[in-house]
Amino acid sequence: VGSSTMKLSHAIAILVASSAILCSAENELTAQDKTGGWKLLFDGKDASTHFRGYKSENLPKEWIVRDGALVRTGGGDVITREKYDSFELTLDWKIGKGGNSGVMFKVLESAGAPYETGPECQILDNKDGQDPNKAGWMYALYPAAVDTTKPVGEWNTLVLKCQKTAAGTYRCQHHLNGTLYVTYEIGSVDWIEKVAKTKFADWKDFGKAAAGHICLQSHGDEVAFRNLKIRELPELK
Repeated sequence: VGSSTMKLSHAIAILVASSAILCSAENELTAQDKTGGWKLLFDGKDASTHFRGYKSENLPKEWIVRDGALVRTGGGDVITREKYDSFELTLDWKIGKGGNSGVMFKVLESAGAPYETGPECQILDNKDGQDPNKAGWMYALYPAAVDTTKPVGEWNTLVLKCQKTAAGTYRCQHHLNGTLYVTYEIGSVDWIEKVAKTKFADWKDFGKAAAGHICLQSHGDEVAFRNLKIRELPELK
C-alpha cells in the first residue's frame, strides 16, 4: 500500500471517529459544561424526568422522543418540574414549514395558560409562519433587527439568559445561532411601560414571578427540541 493511500485511509478514519464523537455529544454534558454548573434537562431518551404537562404531573403522550429529540406532535404545553429564578438556558429547536412555538419562562400555574404569566421567546418559521413576531424576539415586547434563523428543518440554537440584579429586576438576553437578538430588563420602567401597552396588562401575574417554570409551547405545530441545558446564575452586582 502506498504512503498516499495510507494517509488517505488515516484521514478517513479520523473523520469517521470525529463524526461519532459529534453524534454522541447530543444531549450530553461536556466536562466544561459540568465545570460551568450546567444541568441536563433531557437525555435524549426520557423527557419525563425533568418535564411534565402544564397543571399535570404527567408528560403528554403526544410529546414523543424521536431520533434523540423531544418532539411535539400534539397535546398541551409542557413545563419543567423545577422552577428557576436567575438562570441561563440553552437548547436547539427545529420547526416545520409555517410552524409556530415558543419558550416561556417564569411560568406559574396560577392562570389558565402559561403565556398569562410567562414571557415568551418566539419560535417560528420566519418565511412561512403567520405571526408578526419573529423567531428569537421577546414576544410582543422586544423585536430584533436581525435574523439568523436556519432554513426550515434545520436546527437552531437558542441561548436565553435571565439574571437577577441587585435592584431586584431581571436582565435578560436572547441569542440565536450565536447572535445577540435582544436585551431587556424585566421589572424596569421600560418593561413596565411596554407591558402596559399590550394584552399582558390584563394579566396581573405576567412577568411577576421571581422563580418559575420553563415552558415549551404547544401551538398546534410540530416542533422538536434537543440539547436542553440550564444553569443557575448568581445575582448581578
